[in-house]
Order: sequence, then structure tokens, then C-alpha cells
Amino acid sequence: MPDREFFDPEAETLPRERLLARQEARILELVPYVFERSAFYRELWSGHGVHPRDVRSLEDFRRRIPTITKDMVRAYRDRTGDPFGGLLCTDVSELTSVSSSSGTTGRPTFFAEQWDRCPPLPAAMLRDLWGLGLRPGDRALSQPGTIRNLLDYVFHALGTTVVCVESGPGQMAGVVEAARRYRPAFLQLTYAQVVELTRLADRLDLREAFSSLKAAAFAGAPMSRRMREMVQRDWGIELFEYTSAADTGMAWECDRHDGFHLWEDTVFAECLDPRGLAEVPEGELGELVATDLDNPTAPLIRYRSDDLVRLSRKPCGCGRTHGRMWLRGRCGDETLVGGVPVMLRDIGLAVEDQPECAGGVFQMVRPQRELSALTVRVGYETAGAGAPPPDLAERLRTAIHARTGVTPVLELRTEHELLAGSSGVGKLTRVVRS
Repeated sequence: MPDREFFDPEAETLPRERLLARQEARILELVPYVFERSAFYRELWSGHGVHPRDVRSLEDFRRRIPTITKDMVRAYRDRTGDPFGGLLCTDVSELTSVSSSSGTTGRPTFFAEQWDRCPPLPAAMLRDLWGLGLRPGDRALSQPGTIRNLLDYVFHALGTTVVCVESGPGQMAGVVEAARRYRPAFLQLTYAQVVELTRLADRLDLREAFSSLKAAAFAGAPMSRRMREMVQRDWGIELFEYTSAADTGMAWECDRHDGFHLWEDTVFAECLDPRGLAEVPEGELGELVATDLDNPTAPLIRYRSDDLVRLSRKPCGCGRTHGRMWLRGRCGDETLVGGVPVMLRDIGLAVEDQPECAGGVFQMVRPQRELSALTVRVGYETAGAGAPPPDLAERLRTAIHARTGVTPVLELRTEHELLAGSSGVGKLTRVVRS
């Protein structure tokens, strides 16, 4: 039963040894289950000479079961014509829905879903939302197109009242009016929506309109440090960021804002060398590799996420004992410009340091990983006639060079122009081919 702090106190504060025992028991059930039912895993594991009888412990699992990538599943799908990439472990007639990722980093990924009261992927979010203060009887503003369109089921399972509001481009004034009228406790925001709200702040009292909020969630394109500080200082909104746990679930900040919580009774998380299979020491940078523990429909097993993270299994100050991760980018973020490695994160820090670009809206033009010149499109906030300040380009060139060692070729656009190309749930594609 929930208490004042935790939705599921026993599960959220499990000692580490009991968490490991649960993970091992679940994995030893999962391996023979998917071998029998999934054509993809049966083919892959047999090709590596692996049989379920070889896996008798977590150590055997790490040592014997091969990792997989999104491209491997797509290749199987394209080769066989199976729309589920060979992952499906149930009959198609038993599915509740098929949902899609945003496709920000490539073609969208489709997920087979099977559930009763609440979908498995966001079900663990009940713990997160409870921790943010959401309670039965509260109201939550719900917007289409977020978290595979499944968030409403989480609100209903928690006992909150869902207020549906359109929130596409140019519609944030309506969201503000809905907040003023219905006094929600929770609001989901995306990067593009926050940028639009900044343009409304001069004529609308956003602090008053959002004064009923206990929390607002944020995901999608990373928010700049300055913008996050502005949202809390000027609008009175405490933002809680969340991210994907390698497509096996979600990972949220708690009120300590010190890393994303991984619910380790639903996901087995590893942090591996991006170039191999060796586990990196705790706290060091590596690639997040995840295994679904709560998805009997189409589980991802030792799935390489391409996310670069630091992972810690030390208890959080909030009292939870599950692991936390700090996202640092993606494995493919590094670009070689004339032999010099350049990271997207460093470009972003240089961009947001300019007052006109505090939103951190930018794109790298990268037709291939190795370049002779670095081209960066930067969005600036319009004022007056809409032209950028005459010295902005030079300031940006200087700042980016100081962070990366490379002087970029700049293309200045308004923030609106760049965000108009956002995909899915308000994400801005950071790397484009042209």
C-alpha cells in the first residue's frame, strides 16, 4: 500500500541483495520463455551456440547471451517481413495495441503492447508520479503524442482526473487557459512547448496560471540549464525530467534531481564499453544495455541503447535503493572534424551561453561522421524586426571554438524556424544530414 513518500514502499526500498535475487529469478524464467516463443532470439542464440540450459545464473546470462541492437531487429524484420522483428512471444490476436517511438534517431520503432489495467511500459511510472506528489483526485493536463499515447492510462490507474487539451504548435495559449480554468496538479511539457511559452510570457501571467502545479514533467530534446532555471524562477514550475530506459521503460528524476531512477525490478541494466562487451566500473561512462523483466509480449534482451550513461547503484537521498543513471549523450554523438573529436553536448553549452540562444536550439549538419568542416545551425530568439544581433555569429564562433577547438560554419535561424522541424513529441533532431 502507498505511504506518504512511496507508492510501493516495499519494492522501492528493496535491499540490493533482494533486488539481485529478483532479477536473477526473472531472467532464469525469461531465457527459456523467449527461446521457445521468439523466432529472433532462437535464431540469434542458436547461431552463437547458446541454449537456455547454459544459463543458470546472472553471470551465465552476462557471459553467454549476446547483445542486440535496434538495427539487428530491423534487419530481421526486413529480411523476413515480420513487422515485429521476430520479438513477439504471444499471438497477434492477444495484443492490445501497437505503438511507435518518435523516430528521432532514425526510422520509428514499433512496440507490441499487451495489458489490462495499465500498459507495462509506463506502469512503473505510478511510483514516480506518486513521488512527485500526484494523488487520487488531482487533475492532470494530458496532451496527445506523449509516451506512445499511453500516459492517460497511468493517470487513471493513479486515480487522477485527466483534462485533455490540444497542445500542438501555436496552441500553448489554450494550455495556459486550461491550466487557469481547471487548476491541474501535473503538466507534461516538451521543448518546443516551453519555447512557445517563453514567447507568451510577456502577455500572459504564467506564474499565476501554473500556480496549482505540484510538478511538471519534461522529456524529449535536452533543455538548456538557463531555460530550466528560468522556468522555475519566473513561472514557479518545478520541472522533473525523464528519459527512456533503453526502450524498456522510463527513468525519472525524483525531488533530489540527482540522476534518473531505474526500476531494477522491471529492467536489468548493464553499463558496457561502447566498443565491446566489458562492463565499465561503476560511475564511469559506458553504454546502457537493458533487459526487459516485466514484458512477456516482446521483451528486449541485452539491448544496446546507444545511450552513454554513468550508472550508480548507491541508494538515493530520497530513500529509494534502485540504481540511477546520468545521461551524457549517445554513442554516435562524437564527430571528427579534421581529426578533432567534437561532442554535441559541448556545442550545446556554447550555444546556450549566448543570451539570445539561451534555449539551446541548434543542429549539427553531418552527412558523415568524419568532416573537414563543422556546420552548425543555431536558433536565436527574435526581437523587433527579427534579425539577429550583428555580433551574434562572431560570439557563437568564439564560444564553440573555445569548447571544441573547432571554428564552425554557422547558419543562423529563428528558434521558430528550427523547432518547426521537430519530430514526434516535441523533439528537435540534433544531427541532420543536410
